[in-house]
Amino acid sequence: MSLLICVKVGQRLLSISRLMETESQLAQFGLFDARVPRYTSYPTAPHFSPAVGADDMARWIGAIKPGSQISLYLHVPFCRRLCWFCACRTQGTMTDSPVRAYAETLRAEIALLKAHLPADVTLSRLHWGGGTPTLLPPDMIDMLAATIFDAVPLGPGAEFSVEIDPNEVDAPRLDALARAGMNRASIGVQDFDPEIQQVIGREQSYDVTRRAVDLIRARGVRSLNADILYGLPHQTPDRIRASVEQLLSLSPDRVALYGYAHVPWMARRQQMIPSDALPTPIERLALFEAARALFLRDGYAEIGIDHFARGEDGLGAAAHEGRLRRNFQGYTDDQAPVLVGIGASAISRFPQGYAQNAPGTADHVKAIRAGRFSISRGHVFSDEDRLRARMIEALMCDFAIESAELRQAFDAPQAEIERLYQTAAAPFGDMVSVSPARFAIKERARPLTRMIARAFDAYDLSKAGHSSAV
Repeated sequence: MSLLICVKVGQRLLSISRLMETESQLAQFGLFDARVPRYTSYPTAPHFSPAVGADDMARWIGAIKPGSQISLYLHVPFCRRLCWFCACRTQGTMTDSPVRAYAETLRAEIALLKAHLPADVTLSRLHWGGGTPTLLPPDMIDMLAATIFDAVPLGPGAEFSVEIDPNEVDAPRLDALARAGMNRASIGVQDFDPEIQQVIGREQSYDVTRRAVDLIRARGVRSLNADILYGLPHQTPDRIRASVEQLLSLSPDRVALYGYAHVPWMARRQQMIPSDALPTPIERLALFEAARALFLRDGYAEIGIDHFARGEDGLGAAAHEGRLRRNFQGYTDDQAPVLVGIGASAISRFPQGYAQNAPGTADHVKAIRAGRFSISRGHVFSDEDRLRARMIEALMCDFAIESAELRQAFDAPQAEIERLYQTAAAPFGDMVSVSPARFAIKERARPLTRMIARAFDAYDLSKAGHSSAV
């Protein structure tokens, strides 16, 4: 055996030994048994209540500072087919008639927003999600975009992103989105393996995906996001590596490597997925690490717990400069203090709290047609909520909390900050470092991030069944 081969074998054995040691350490802290929130909000949605209603939404919109920037999310809850892995609130339709009726409701809702909005407010971010926004015909895309920009125009440097299903998009629809100003596209990949696609109810070939990417780029869209999942049935490290290599050949600017959340008690369509084919939590970690290694090898910067970005992407710059934030779409560099959700089930975030639209399309339409916001529940922030929310967001984004920021932003007493640090650190030993100035998660403990963030959560976790911590 050559010296080079010996060295490579030795390095691999050392790597495997270190991985096993790390797994053993993580297991001691319960990583492979825990189910915790993803913390795209705090408090999380299960803790929203009917105490927040349409009047609160109207008042909070009216309190937006004139001339400021906000973000807007538009939800299209329709799909041509329902993927079994998906836990989003969507409904299937083979015709455009319910989509057209819903689009008219969206226009009425946007007009309602405009009626309450102070003067000269512009958009920093506009995101169309679903569901499948790209099932909208070109004329509906034109109409919705015009309605939005009449109410809230795009501000300087604004981003307009759209979730694109490669199976449900064509040149005319992309032309309409480009005319409207889309400058960031997001494609769902999940996995390219045909057997896995069949099992999760999402058949989408590499060629179909490649065609969609080529069409997007041909229209001058400057940035491409892609989502890929680990933890799917029948996934192995070799299979996920093959899918990641195919994804890398498309050169996305930003990638979200999400863990599949198997929650069939919440999303009944997931009962179609064979639970006995799902990887174990330890296997899930190996799948994540296999994919992660390829993104790092290809020069992507690691962002937070599950994102990767090219050097020129804005997310990487935000992470480097401490401007990374977290919202319902995951990680963002958007600094706007207000996110308005339009459409059934959409959630708005204001400095005062959260407000969620009626989840059912029929209830949402009924409220809007009656001339009122369809808010069914929400949450009013307490001072403690704001403090803990920032601590959790800082951990999820930067793996560290800075005491000076908390004192300045929230007028938080140093003694209270240190008390929260000590309480949260107690279960995790030397996996975290704590001083009066800072609470930080050590690099080897980053798989525990959501669990450590949970230690700053004052709400009862038993109210909802969350996804696996890994």
